[in-house]
Amino acid sequence: MASLNVGNLGEYLREQRRNAQLSLRQLADAAGVSNPYLSQIERGLRKPSAEVLQQVAKALRISAETLYVRAGILDEQERDELETRAVILADPSINERQKQVLLQIYESFRKENGLETAAAAVAHEDTAADGPRTAGTGDAEQKTN
Repeated sequence: MASLNVGNLGEYLREQRRNAQLSLRQLADAAGVSNPYLSQIERGLRKPSAEVLQQVAKALRISAETLYVRAGILDEQERDELETRAVILADPSINERQKQVLLQIYESFRKENGLETAAAAVAHEDTAADGPRTAGTGDAEQKTN
């Protein structure tokens, strides 16, 4: 029995596939999933894993986070945060230290507004494991002076 979320996901995938001018078989091949399985997802009969959604998103050249929201894996707010982080991390015009400082500033504003999420908590654990070089914006300012 398909849930409403899965049906919306399937309709959205079908629309994106058609916009990309891909047949069901072409998308299935590009995503590395079987044609019948993809058909069942589009018809709302199957709920795909996050990994399958990521493969399909890559094949369609769309945001995996958007598909996660449609599938009920992420909520809209979490998607926005993840996309913001991804854009910062992918920016080739700033170096790694600057990216980390920018992410810390971004997170401090989110905390101030009461919007810290589980993804941010994981990011804090990762930066804590990196040691004091990413501990705060003050450290970064000291390095540049």
